[in-house]
Amino acid sequence: MNFSREVEAFIKEFVNDLTEKNAAIFAGAGMSRGAGYVDWAELLNDIAEEIGLKIKIENDLISLAQYHFNERGGSAGLIKKILREFSEEVEPTETHKILARLPISTYWTTNYDTLIEDSLKQAFKVVDVKHEIDQLTSTRPKRDVVVYKMHGDVHHSSKAIITKAQYETYYATHAPFVTALSGDLVSKTFLFIGFSFTDPNLDYVLSRLNYQFGAIKKQHYCFIKNESKNPDDDDELFKYKERKQKLRIDDLKRYGIKALLIDDYQDVSEILKEIERRFRKKTIFISGSAEEYGKWNRNDAQSFIHSLSKKLVNNNYRVVNGFGWGVGSAIINGALEAVYEKPEKYSEDQLIVKPFPQFETGEKKLADLWEEYRQRMISLAGVAIFIFGNKSDGKGNIISANGVKREFEIAIQQGLIPIPIPSTGYVSSEIYNDIINGAHEYYKGVESIIPIIKHLGAEHITPEEIIKNIISIIQTINK
Repeated sequence: MNFSREVEAFIKEFVNDLTEKNAAIFAGAGMSRGAGYVDWAELLNDIAEEIGLKIKIENDLISLAQYHFNERGGSAGLIKKILREFSEEVEPTETHKILARLPISTYWTTNYDTLIEDSLKQAFKVVDVKHEIDQLTSTRPKRDVVVYKMHGDVHHSSKAIITKAQYETYYATHAPFVTALSGDLVSKTFLFIGFSFTDPNLDYVLSRLNYQFGAIKKQHYCFIKNESKNPDDDDELFKYKERKQKLRIDDLKRYGIKALLIDDYQDVSEILKEIERRFRKKTIFISGSAEEYGKWNRNDAQSFIHSLSKKLVNNNYRVVNGFGWGVGSAIINGALEAVYEKPEKYSEDQLIVKPFPQFETGEKKLADLWEEYRQRMISLAGVAIFIFGNKSDGKGNIISANGVKREFEIAIQQGLIPIPIPSTGYVSSEIYNDIINGAHEYYKGVESIIPIIKHLGAEHITPEEIIKNIISIIQTINK
């Protein structure tokens, strides 16, 4: 998919924000609508009819909810409607799933449903949900993500924010939420997803932003669909709609929000896929195992692995490894040496170690655990380096490491760019020979790295040259 200049610039900036752990999401009703849930107009359609109004000609939906409250003398009908519409279990959308895989630790939402939490749990993340003031004072142990549901939760619908009176007094009744949101908006880059200019929550959210920050604002982003001409729109009406959209987009700048125009809501997931793809390319999976080192002596092999890992961290990449036999320690030591030499520049977060379980302790077979483990570990990366690849068969014989072979298969299935080092021999050499015979298939879209890949197979290439070539390949991929 080709992106506009503005979207392309946003992707680059947001990938940097992800790397620096400064990204946050603010989700509106539109993000859940793709999963089958209703938006505000659909939620209040029956409510409007009950008090003799028509949702199609009503713009102030919060006032409509207030009118129903006034007519019925309470919120029982509104609460029942929320429960009915959002209690049904549905599958998170592609947008939810992509976001859940990204290193985003802060979510804010005005939605009542649990799709955000559900998708994060499916991504094996520990979620700390805050939908009441009392919850803000406690922290869930080992949490990965905080989800602030500032207007309540479907499972506690009696406390949901829905009427005009509740919105008007929100500053007083939910001041700690406003304070927490203010802090995040100062320190993080927010991406607003699922908000439209007809969403009644948007005006309230934006007013809080502007009230808190005035002229000093961090850059945030919001997806907005280009106005399209409906069959019953004449040219004059369509031009009016376009003009009004432009004025609204310009007005967003007052709040530090840059509008990213898209032609279709499906474009959102495509943009997020590209963000994920580019972010993953900065994470390097090193696959390998070694009972012996072939033409290399042990010290030289360990030094090479150590230097490779260190150089990757020095170039601001993340390293993922399953602590393969004979290579894992050198990978860890190299990465940590880079971090500890310049702790102000590099972080331990650049090293992700996933040691394999060695014994069956539950119902799952060890082979099944290893497969699941490999799938999850490799999914973190966008580039895979393969070194050595042998093991002992337990009888004194050295054989090919089938685990390294499987990791290569998974890497290709998940779209990683493979970099096998043939001079290390064994499975790595086998992978290299396979790749060279079909290089244009394996490196589709990044054909410019093929000459460097081929140079890795040079007969007398030195360890220093190998590392230099690997870094060059990864830098080219990330341009």
